[in-house]
Amino acid sequence: MGSKNPVKIEAVRLAFAKVWPDKKWEVVGVEVKSGVTDQPMSDKEGIMGAQNRAKRALEKLRADYGVGLEGGLQKIGRRWFCCGWLAVVNKKGEVGLGSSARMVVPSAMIRLIKTGKELGEVEDKLFGKSNAKQAEGYFGLMTKNVLTRMQGYRDGVIVALARFIQPQLF
Repeated sequence: MGSKNPVKIEAVRLAFAKVWPDKKWEVVGVEVKSGVTDQPMSDKEGIMGAQNRAKRALEKLRADYGVGLEGGLQKIGRRWFCCGWLAVVNKKGEVGLGSSARMVVPSAMIRLIKTGKELGEVEDKLFGKSNAKQAEGYFGLMTKNVLTRMQGYRDGVIVALARFIQPQLF
């Protein structure tokens, strides 16, 4: 796992356990560079960051799979959305991609992000939190934990794993 964020590690662990419940998985987090900006502002950048993290984690850990998660923002029309991109890569270099759900980001938050802040910093400021990105995250804060960051990432990892669940179709 190309991150030491406990929310991301747990999301990966839960996803792999759900997809392959009869196997025992050890999810290890390592710090790797995403190769993109600290606050990705497009799907292209989010996908690139997730793939870079997955490949670099696999190289560092010599594991069966490398997983990368990259949260980011995307402008669609006149609105900005928050979304997490997830990449899973195996030893053969095959890549599975998935994403979390997308949620609109209010313009007041976007204005603060455009001053150079990351979404996590803005969340902490507006919600009076400390390090929300390693807890409920944007999704949890906006939905009062009906949907947490971990749940969104878990589902996105499962979507990315479809590449390996149904390999004959790829």
